[in-house]
Amino acid sequence: MANSAGSRKRARQALVRRSRNASMRSMVRTYVKKVVAQIESGNYDEANKALLTAQPVLDGMARKGIISKAKAGRTVSRLNAKVKALKA
Repeated sequence: MANSAGSRKRARQALVRRSRNASMRSMVRTYVKKVVAQIESGNYDEANKALLTAQPVLDGMARKGIISKAKAGRTVSRLNAKVKALKA
């Protein structure tokens, strides 16, 4: 339990940050799911549009440290490969 004023403030800040980070992670997952849904429907144009929308979100969350840079790059790369496979 936090006893000093500074540690109580840190505990409050941690709660706010944890909830914000959880919300951001959820948002990232939602964007990825939208791309995957378009890929599964087989629509190249919509899948590409969804990927172009999701990519800056993933990169931004990696910059902020919500997800790792490696995870963001890996996810974008895999989604891009699946979208390109639709065109072929």
